[in-house]
Amino acid sequence: MAHVHANTPFAPLGIAVLTVSDTRGFDEDGSGDLLSERVTEAGHALVERRIVPDDIYRIRAVVSKWVVRDDIQVVLVTGGTGFTPRDRTPEALSPLFDKAIDGYGELFRQLSLASIGTSTIQSRAVGGLIDRTLVFAMPGSPKACATAWDGILVEQLDARTRPCNFVAMVLPQAERCASRQAPRPAAEGEAPRQAVES
Repeated sequence: MAHVHANTPFAPLGIAVLTVSDTRGFDEDGSGDLLSERVTEAGHALVERRIVPDDIYRIRAVVSKWVVRDDIQVVLVTGGTGFTPRDRTPEALSPLFDKAIDGYGELFRQLSLASIGTSTIQSRAVGGLIDRTLVFAMPGSPKACATAWDGILVEQLDARTRPCNFVAMVLPQAERCASRQAPRPAAEGEAPRQAVES
């Protein structure tokens, strides 16, 4: 059963890209370049792009400023998701999540298994919802960013993706997935309706 109608229009989102790195500037930021290009190619707006060091509080400060802005619905974070002592992106973001998107990290590692084998278990890609802003963190290589965007995010950030996608959760005017709609009150003489479980 499709929860998104076949005639649902594309809804452009405002997306910010944050690169976490102690060593890169914009001239060396291939991952930020790739994500920025993918965002605009898909029809979304690249609202802002920044680079911060691998520091929990600097990462958290930038993301916290972005998630309260009305023009940003999605934050993409690249870098800092490994196991070295300086990889602290999940620790920076996870306490901010109202809801973790566990399936994002699970699916990312499943997709990357084909290209990097069991080394995928060393990826700590995480995603979550902060109020009405989606945040997705991925490893710092362009290849990993392509895996995350092409294999997961391009569809889940497209209002036309069926049966469901994340757009209605961040754009109030977007049509909500039927499985997440509250049941309407029953008319007089009508049996109460039940919400559809996802």
